[in-house]
Amino acid sequence: MRPTRILLLRTLVMLSLLGLTGQAAVAKPWWMRGIESNENDFLPPDVAFRAGARIDGGVLQVRWVIADGYYLYRDKISVAAESPGVAISGISLPRGVVKTDPYLGTQEIFTQQVEGTIAYRRLDYGAHPLQIKVTYQGCAEAGLCYPPITKVLAPVGAAPLASETSPRWERYAIIGGAFAFLLAGFVLRKGRNLPLPVT
Repeated sequence: MRPTRILLLRTLVMLSLLGLTGQAAVAKPWWMRGIESNENDFLPPDVAFRAGARIDGGVLQVRWVIADGYYLYRDKISVAAESPGVAISGISLPRGVVKTDPYLGTQEIFTQQVEGTIAYRRLDYGAHPLQIKVTYQGCAEAGLCYPPITKVLAPVGAAPLASETSPRWERYAIIGGAFAFLLAGFVLRKGRNLPLPVT
């Protein structure tokens, strides 16, 4: 009687483990848990293509992290200055992978991640927060192409302070003001007769 119970217990444990591994094989990704859906669902654009920016020395770095099964078109990525008093050049991107797209023909694409470099110049000496506008477009390998996405990004990193980039005229104004103050002191003293101390 006892060996039969042990055998039955082992059989139940094995069946439950097989059931768990079977569930793991068809488990939904974290963003779809708790949602009744079919296998043709697509990620929201902000999950499929996560964009961020940071300041690295004198340039801006913009980075996209691309979900598995998704890609960005190289030629559909563009940038523009959003803050007043900021001048930027176009974005410099690495070469992509060539893909023949049924809708757009032969295109260069990025998968996994891509980082672009943007040269910029502050004309406001740090008076406004630095923001850039990025536009990009991508698709899912399963067949969905997203409309162009535009986001305003505030780069992470210490922007130069206005005092660190103070213009040359500001320094001249401070020196000139100190000189004018000293000169006014001499001119005013010249007309005054101070009594000498009596000894």
